[in-house]
Amino acid sequence: MMKYFFAICMTALLFSHSAFSQGKTTTHKVEKGETINQIAQKYKVTPFDIYQLNPDAQSGLKPNSVLLIPNQSTKNAAVIQPKKGSAIVTHQVMPKETLYGIEKKYGVTDEALKQANPFLEKEGLQIGQTLTIPSNVILKNNTPITEKVVYHYVLPKETKYSIAKQYGITIDELERKNPEVVTNLPEGFKLLIKGNSKTSVVKPEKTVPVTESKKEIVTTNPVKTTPTLNYLNYIVKPKETLYSLSKMAGMSQEELIALNPELAQGVIEGMVLKFPATIAFSPEAKKEYTELSNYNRSNDRKKLVLLLPFNISKIEGDTVNSTAMRLKKDKFLNMTLDFYAGALIAIDSAKTLGLNIDVKIFDSQETKNTSNVVSIIKNNDLEDSDVIIGPFYQSNVEKAAELLLPNQVPVISPLSKDLGVSYANIFQSIPAPEAVKNAMFDYMRSKGGNMVAVVDKKKGSVIQFIKENHKDVRFSALTANGGVSAENLKSLFIKDKINYVVMETGNTGMIKSTIAAMLSVMSAYKVQLVILEPNETLDTDEINFVNLTKLKLMYPSVIRENESPEALIFEKEFRKKNKIYPSVFATRGFDLTFDTMLRLSQDKKYQETIDASATEQIDNKFEFYKKEDVGYTNKGIYILYYDTDLTIKEAN
Repeated sequence: MMKYFFAICMTALLFSHSAFSQGKTTTHKVEKGETINQIAQKYKVTPFDIYQLNPDAQSGLKPNSVLLIPNQSTKNAAVIQPKKGSAIVTHQVMPKETLYGIEKKYGVTDEALKQANPFLEKEGLQIGQTLTIPSNVILKNNTPITEKVVYHYVLPKETKYSIAKQYGITIDELERKNPEVVTNLPEGFKLLIKGNSKTSVVKPEKTVPVTESKKEIVTTNPVKTTPTLNYLNYIVKPKETLYSLSKMAGMSQEELIALNPELAQGVIEGMVLKFPATIAFSPEAKKEYTELSNYNRSNDRKKLVLLLPFNISKIEGDTVNSTAMRLKKDKFLNMTLDFYAGALIAIDSAKTLGLNIDVKIFDSQETKNTSNVVSIIKNNDLEDSDVIIGPFYQSNVEKAAELLLPNQVPVISPLSKDLGVSYANIFQSIPAPEAVKNAMFDYMRSKGGNMVAVVDKKKGSVIQFIKENHKDVRFSALTANGGVSAENLKSLFIKDKINYVVMETGNTGMIKSTIAAMLSVMSAYKVQLVILEPNETLDTDEINFVNLTKLKLMYPSVIRENESPEALIFEKEFRKKNKIYPSVFATRGFDLTFDTMLRLSQDKKYQETIDASATEQIDNKFEFYKKEDVGYTNKGIYILYYDTDLTIKEAN
């Protein structure tokens, strides 16, 4: 609770005077050892009410200091105030309320409410405003407005924050209606969410454990209950509208807004919405990982082509540098030769398995802007190939795909991360950088984590990426000189959730202070350190590696570290043939070539195997999906972490 109040401290200062100045208050002298919760319970108010009048109390209670305590009548008067001697109903705007929510509460239209309160057109809705509710909701003889009573049974690991967010209310409102949970939130407790219960709230009998969301709605006459509903989270994509979302959800726009009150302010890309699990909503289905072992050993031989940039003519024409010297200097050539060496082992493995595949390898003689691809394709009748791996540069991949598109020959881009002009027959085998980052956020979200970002001001692109694509991530405030505010970081943590701290900075001091702040709260909070991309500073002697293992540093990666029997066999075979350990390019050459040959050995076309299943080889995953425009992209990404036994493991 302290963290929640700290986060809204400035808001509380702005509206506390208008909310309470018209009523009387009580004073309380703090005794030694008293806590804010004990004082709140004594006066039947919430800690939030006390903090509103005493913002300094957030830093701790001092013995003999005097607190202002709001009277219960004053506190409740701000919600609905029928004026004496008239039938006018007013409503004082509270934090996080929306026009839509107020209109729905009183059953009035947007037009009617704005006619009764002309200032809304100019000023908009603001905390502390007193609204006049149109007369069509005023009942004769001061009959109270009937409101449905809604209960919620607390599920395991639920928090006040998550429950309040689910019903579009504040934690303050939740505690006002349920003073019993100010200091504790017991599992299975029957919470009053909306309306006024005439009977006391009691815990249900625990003969059966509460395992699913349970919401009970009660009306005065007769008593009714709604069926239990489960929900799915849906992240709003670019160009989606309220209309398209409501159609997808199978609900009216009004029903969708009622389920997600934030939609009343407009549809924003990246919003996380609740959709009923019973609707025909299906996000992109994750492919199952399978082993391609049902080989086709018929006489129908498949044709695989590799276009690799050896640039032999350039090497032979180099009169200055010897071949050995070129190998020492030319990183691109070394990458090509490593990839080729790995591919050769894959080809030998396919022969051992008896796969009927003819393999041809050509020198693509390429640079970033030139290649021999056009002449190779035309002079060697590659239009009847089943699959082509290469070239390496994306511009040359696109040229090959363009020439082979009429024959629908799949062209696999083996190493490029660039996304240029796409064609329907391009298969991008390296996951895009944004997809790698998104996979990390998707994982944290799937674990129900609380995501907090500590990002250096210099990392403007990262800040923009998170703000545009992951709006449920909260940013930790930085100090005036750009450092980490440890107190602010701690205030963003939530007790009964795992708190993921996404740290993006190369500044050693900033890294150390973030790690220190996290280590200091490990006894009270579940915390885990996360990075989105490789960080060289973490590999320096200034950063204690043991601390990284304590915080189980987690990161997304397109490759893994594999010590399985299959991986050791590949490593042994590679060393035997090449006298060195395989590089990441060598392993990728093996993985991509072997995976492609296994897919070609199935009783279906390469693209059909891509649509049907995902695969995993030594260090790489191949989980292809159709792109929004054309072509395919690989989303096979690992989530890895440093374990306390000083090894790197894959997160479950």
